[in-house]
Amino acid sequence: MGHSGKFARAAGNFGSSIARENWRLVYGAGDVGLMGVAARAAKAAGGQVFGVIPDYLTKLEIVFEGVDSLVITETMHERKKIMFMNSDAIVTLPGGAGTLDELFEIVTWRQLGQHDKPVFILNVDNYWSRMLEVLEGIVRCGFADADLIEQVRAVDSVDTLIAELREELS
Repeated sequence: MGHSGKFARAAGNFGSSIARENWRLVYGAGDVGLMGVAARAAKAAGGQVFGVIPDYLTKLEIVFEGVDSLVITETMHERKKIMFMNSDAIVTLPGGAGTLDELFEIVTWRQLGQHDKPVFILNVDNYWSRMLEVLEGIVRCGFADADLIEQVRAVDSVDTLIAELREELS
């Protein structure tokens, strides 16, 4: 959940906002962490929740019982593929190593022309600012073209995120 209540509040606001837009939340199926908060908020607001989890994680995490659809996969790679295939856009909330793994894989796929889905980072309380500086450093040092930075859009609030998603998905 992180040390700041701002993260959980943003996750809950994100989940309920998705429901109000009549969008479906596609996520990793857990009932823990910020995505658990988002899923519970989406469901409480009348939204649809689609969860995807590898079988071995069902023994380590609590699966959110409120999911409308649940897919259990064999591997994390299969999980990410199914989540991607069922999503129109990607939104990254604050998180840890797993979140970074998922974000960078999807950014790499986009950079390689494998998709053109919008990729957003919800930069709550400047959580992702240093990571964005790392991307700028990668470009500055010549390890990627400037379009690397254009692969992700950082937004500071859920309201801005929803407005930009609405524009992208219309």
